[in-house]
Amino acid sequence: TAFTPAALADLAGRAGQAAIFLLSGLNKNGAYEGTQAYMASAGVPGLLLPAVIVLEVIGALLLVAGFQTRLAAVALACFSVLSALLFHFNLADQMQFILFFKNIAMAGGFLVVAAHGAGAWSLDARR
Repeated sequence: TAFTPAALADLAGRAGQAAIFLLSGLNKNGAYEGTQAYMASAGVPGLLLPAVIVLEVIGALLLVAGFQTRLAAVALACFSVLSALLFHFNLADQMQFILFFKNIAMAGGFLVVAAHGAGAWSLDARR
């Protein structure tokens, strides 16, 4: 596929969105017990941590590759909203307020990707 600014923007946007999830998933794997304790403190069973790590890492990789992009984007949008509600809903705390709306903004970006697809520089476009 030829170079176009739109194709570059699609790829850069997907990579930017994916970066936080890839790094977060890898970090959770490296700080497993601490992450389980944090989840438990919010009332979320620590047994869900492996699924969270898989969703973050695999979802991020699918997004960057542009493979099954719409599905990955919807999954990450749902995850972003759910984690905002479970972990950042104390809107009276300024930091939690910022983190809550960061997650909502990320979900919005994922929904745009889900609606429009990955763009020309993606595995989806090659299929």
